[in-house]
Amino acid sequence: MYRVIGTVKSRALRVLWMLEELDQSYELIEAAPRSDEARAYNPLGKIPALQDGQDVLTDSVAIMTYLADKHGALTAPAGTLARARQDAITLWLIDEIEAPLWINAKHSFVLPEKLRVDGLKPTLHKEFSRNAETFAGMLEAAGGDFIMGDQITVPDLLAVHCFGWAFGAEFPALPDPLKAYANRLRARPQFRAAQDQ
Repeated sequence: MYRVIGTVKSRALRVLWMLEELDQSYELIEAAPRSDEARAYNPLGKIPALQDGQDVLTDSVAIMTYLADKHGALTAPAGTLARARQDAITLWLIDEIEAPLWINAKHSFVLPEKLRVDGLKPTLHKEFSRNAETFAGMLEAAGGDFIMGDQITVPDLLAVHCFGWAFGAEFPALPDPLKAYANRLRARPQFRAAQDQ
C-alpha cells in the first residue's frame, strides 16, 4: 500500500487522484507544508511525498509520472514519440499554467509579508488567461475528450488540478471549453474519491 503525505487542499490531490485512477490502495498521512510530519518524509518540508515500500519520492508531477510508468496506465510508453509529446505538454503546463498560480500563492501567503509584491497579481492573471486560451486551442486540436486525444493521461490530471487552484485563487474565469473539460474530469468518480479523503 502506498502512503501519500500531504493534504487534499494541496498538490497531494494530484497524487491521490492518480492512485484512484490506477485503482491502487493508499493511506493519506495528513501533513501540512513545513510541518514535522512533512519533514519526516522530506527534509525540505514540502508536500506531497509518496512512500512506496522503504522509498520516498517527492514532487507531485514526478510522483505521478513514476506511478503511471510503474502501472503502465495514464501515459504513453517511455521512449515513444507519443510520450515525448505528452511530456512536452506536461512541462508546458508546469511552466505556463502552474507557474503563475505558484508565484501568486508565494506573494499571497507563502513568503514573509515583507517580501510579497502585490503588484505582480494583474500580470499573473493576464499571463494565466493567455495561457488558458492556448491550452483550450491545444485541447481542440487534440480532437478527443483529453489533451492527448481519447485517453486520460498525466497532463489531464495536472491541468484540471491547476484549473481548480485558479478558481480558488480567484484568477480570471476559464474559457468555456476549458470549463466543460474541467467539469467533465472533476465529475469522474476517481476524482471525487480523491477529493473526499
